[in-house]
Amino acid sequence: MLRSIRQLYGDSLGTAEGEIGHVKDFYFDDQHWAIRYVVVNTDSWLQGRLVLLSPHAFGNFYQDGESLLVNLSRQQIEGSPVIESHKPVSRQFEEEYFRYYGWPSYWNGNGMWGATGFPMVPPPHLVPIAKESRGGLSVNGDDPHLRSTKAVTGYRIQTHDGAIGHVTDFMIDDRSWAVRHVVVETGHWFAGKEIVISPIHVERISYEESKVFVDVTKESLSRSAEYHMPQPAFHDTKNFDD
Repeated sequence: MLRSIRQLYGDSLGTAEGEIGHVKDFYFDDQHWAIRYVVVNTDSWLQGRLVLLSPHAFGNFYQDGESLLVNLSRQQIEGSPVIESHKPVSRQFEEEYFRYYGWPSYWNGNGMWGATGFPMVPPPHLVPIAKESRGGLSVNGDDPHLRSTKAVTGYRIQTHDGAIGHVTDFMIDDRSWAVRHVVVETGHWFAGKEIVISPIHVERISYEESKVFVDVTKESLSRSAEYHMPQPAFHDTKNFDD
């Protein structure tokens, strides 16, 4: 089932022991086009501290009708490695994070999630992370392909023959957590309609220019069906800014 990222901002998250906070953001991998982390604002519980939750913490994406359910204890989440919200996520942090939870690392293997195409149940023991797996990182150890969905929302779409609009949303597969579509508002060029573009057509994302470059033309996109956001599974009061 496909879900709208935009509709998930602000949703509450809970464990068997109670609520832990709400969804603030998502970090996605712009090479494999997969959600790697849910960014959680812990509200008053941990004094608003931000924590990252891997899709491993959810298994198959599910909910109880009021909140997204996490298969971790509050104690596990409280003791998890602390992220610095003003800095990019580093591979050093990720290695520490995955060791802490005992989850298989997604950067080792050919699948979207390492050896597989979807998040798996934690293995019985943690396989040591090979140092050669650090290839592809920037010189300061930050992963240049791990980005915020909120930050990319609003980026202009650049086709081979000009700009057409901007990113408004992402549609994800709730089993694999793969990003299946980038939702684009076309602006005056296409009567302000929303359409979707598959990530296979994305050539690159320029964070300096705030643009998403795609390998299609305006004419080909003009034939795209209009996108209609699905109805949310449940409604509740959300705060989209904090």
